[in-house]
Amino acid sequence: MLRFLTAGESHGPALTAILEGFPAGVSVTVQDINRELARRQRGFGSGGRMKIEKDRVRVTSGIIAGRTTGAPIALHVVNDDWPNWQGREISPITRPRPGHADLTGGLKYGYEDLRYALERASARETTMRVAVGALCKRLLAAFDIHVGGYVVALGPVEARLDGLDYPERWKRAEENEVRCPDPEAAAAMQDAIRAVIRDKDTLGGIFEIVATGVPPGLGSHVHWDRKLEARLAQAIMSIPAIKGVEIGPAFRNARLRGSQVHDPFRQHHGRIVRPSNNAGGFEGGITTGEPVVVRAAMKPISTILKGMPSVNLATGQEEPTVYERSDFTAVPRAVVVGEAMLAFVLADALIEKLGGDSLTEMRARYALLVDEQARWVREGVQDTPYTWDVGLE
Repeated sequence: MLRFLTAGESHGPALTAILEGFPAGVSVTVQDINRELARRQRGFGSGGRMKIEKDRVRVTSGIIAGRTTGAPIALHVVNDDWPNWQGREISPITRPRPGHADLTGGLKYGYEDLRYALERASARETTMRVAVGALCKRLLAAFDIHVGGYVVALGPVEARLDGLDYPERWKRAEENEVRCPDPEAAAAMQDAIRAVIRDKDTLGGIFEIVATGVPPGLGSHVHWDRKLEARLAQAIMSIPAIKGVEIGPAFRNARLRGSQVHDPFRQHHGRIVRPSNNAGGFEGGITTGEPVVVRAAMKPISTILKGMPSVNLATGQEEPTVYERSDFTAVPRAVVVGEAMLAFVLADALIEKLGGDSLTEMRARYALLVDEQARWVREGVQDTPYTWDVGLE
């Protein structure tokens, strides 16, 4: 239903995204997109590239007079670093970095210069994911669905978030450079980053992204590839350097008994409610109406200033890697990319559920969806016996 493609290289002239299947009538401005792009560029531990780039989007299709038209939306961001590379003689990369796509990309596509793999595999590509995600956030907000995120662990430092609701976590996360809602942990995280900078090393961590206001019934249990949490896990795993995803506290749950994990049902003013959300907002691949909660584990950045053991493919000799400008940690910035991918997956699922070519159509159908769910709970379901006759002799 909803699809986007990105194009462009890390040090090339520009980055491009095309988003298709987006409904007409969604109010959006360039400032909405640029605000998210600016958030992606902010984070303690960022490398020198973020001091060069000032990402600003140019919309060349699909938005007229501040509203989407239903046509494909084309987005364009210029690489400010491009003039520093244009016309310059560039030495090929022949020593692959462990953990990066240098070697695997070179083997797959037959590159003699591994820079070709570096250029496309770079996390610079996520600029356009965030631009697309900004549009999806605008669509979701029209249905009072909101997405935010924050860092919960950086290296050995873990945040304490007890007693904070999600909007408060989002707010506090934006008040510091490591995007952590716990001020004490945030200070310790900055110290940890300073330590790896001194040691010419890198640091990974864990971030959490959450969507509130998500209605029940998005996704499906009837086919493996329609389970929404599976689609979401794939989207988050596609972000560079993400090596693990869990829905809700999945790994903690795996160590407990079922009676301690599964969210009980209660009746509250004619509604079925869950007093807990250990399922992370999903049951059977379908949203429950509770907040969608996703955690992602990001490995330390593969480009390490002090170098790593490697093999020079030009000579066959063991030699250390050559440093390419990079971050010391990207976890605070990856939060914004995770938000964008969550927003995209939920927007796609919402369009799939409601149908319609315009926001007006979707809103009308959303109202019917809400009314039907309320009626189903209010009036009950069939409780009389029946015969399962499929007509086979």
